[in-house]
Amino acid sequence: MNGQLVGETRWQAHARAPWRGFRLGLLGVPAFFVGAWFLTAFSMVSLAIGVLLFPSAVDLARRTADVYRRLVERWTGVRIDRPYLPDPPPGEDGIKGRVRLFTARFQDPATWRDYLWLLADPLVVFFTAALPGWLILYGIWGYLLAGFAGGVIADAGGSDWYAWVHVTTGYGTDAGARATTVALATVFIAAGLLLGPRMLGVYGRWAQTLLGPTEKSRLALRVRHLTESRSEAADASAAELRRIERDLHDGAQARLVAMGMSLGAIEHLLDRDPEKARMLLAQTRESSAKALHELRDLVRGIHPPVLADRGIGDAVKALALDHPMRAEVAVDLDGRPEPPVESAAYFAVSEILTNAAKHSGGTRLWIDVRHEDGMLRISVTDDGRGGASLDGGTGLRGVERRIGTFDGVLALNSPAGGPTIVTLELPCALSSPKTSPS
Repeated sequence: MNGQLVGETRWQAHARAPWRGFRLGLLGVPAFFVGAWFLTAFSMVSLAIGVLLFPSAVDLARRTADVYRRLVERWTGVRIDRPYLPDPPPGEDGIKGRVRLFTARFQDPATWRDYLWLLADPLVVFFTAALPGWLILYGIWGYLLAGFAGGVIADAGGSDWYAWVHVTTGYGTDAGARATTVALATVFIAAGLLLGPRMLGVYGRWAQTLLGPTEKSRLALRVRHLTESRSEAADASAAELRRIERDLHDGAQARLVAMGMSLGAIEHLLDRDPEKARMLLAQTRESSAKALHELRDLVRGIHPPVLADRGIGDAVKALALDHPMRAEVAVDLDGRPEPPVESAAYFAVSEILTNAAKHSGGTRLWIDVRHEDGMLRISVTDDGRGGASLDGGTGLRGVERRIGTFDGVLALNSPAGGPTIVTLELPCALSSPKTSPS
């Protein structure tokens, strides 16, 4: 990255980058005190109080590093994931639990990388991200010297230098010195504006090197993610099985039991009351049709036939046709994902459309399905009131857990007043359009 963000023009990037870098440089002041507290806690590790204080000092250092990660991502476009190994599971209180926490954080390489960051960043940021801002400020100071400050300094008997221009007696009336000062100031300002995005990009890569995950922590985080995904997938499967059992018990099974009882009654009525037997047969036929309809609905809830036969594109179009809001669907797929990915994407879209119908208050939907850069991307946009959130255990949180099993991600953009845009991304490859996955 060169410091220019998506949606930002080249001129905007050059105008904003120096001040972004300058503000990153100012963060070194509080970071210095955080580093001093970290060093103090570490120096007392040989004492019992150091073991108790060290985890809190690490917490403070990590919160400080998190601020840098957010700002670096926002201002340079370089994403930096948190690299920390998981803390020991809770369960032990008192000294023993504190010692376990101290040991885990003491042995985490990211702890010491954060400390190295706190020590080295004030110097590194000055010569990278903050340097263009200082050049511009120095250029502004040159204009002030040429305008009036240089004469004031000279008249007061003071002495100063601006680059190689000596601001001393006679400077206020020395047109050549003042012109040189203006020229130098202009060069400094131009250099600051030109170098801003590039220096900010260099700083982003430096931050990613120290504040990003190492290979060890990346693997540990991956293991933790897979463990959580496996647990959530198992819970979701158990809940789905319970739903199927409940639907069978309350629906088709109950009707089949009633049909069996009716057939028993018909058997006894055939000779004594044929008319009533015919009535019961008609009711039994109607019950069998309803049971068949319920079984078909249950099967559709497990794996819709249109999804199995036609793929995710046509299945989403079928959902849109049955939706109460006017929906436009655009599909750009050269093949089909694997069946598990298709199924997860289908039910995720179904849940999103249900949420839109219940909560958005809108009248129109736009659904876009495409495959780009090895990712199945599906975006759903509505013209509703907005204000949707992933907090509070909403249906969108369930969607996020469902696609998380496949390393998928969900992004939500729903400002107050709308529109709401929900985007799903699932990594997958597409099969040939001429063949269907078995």
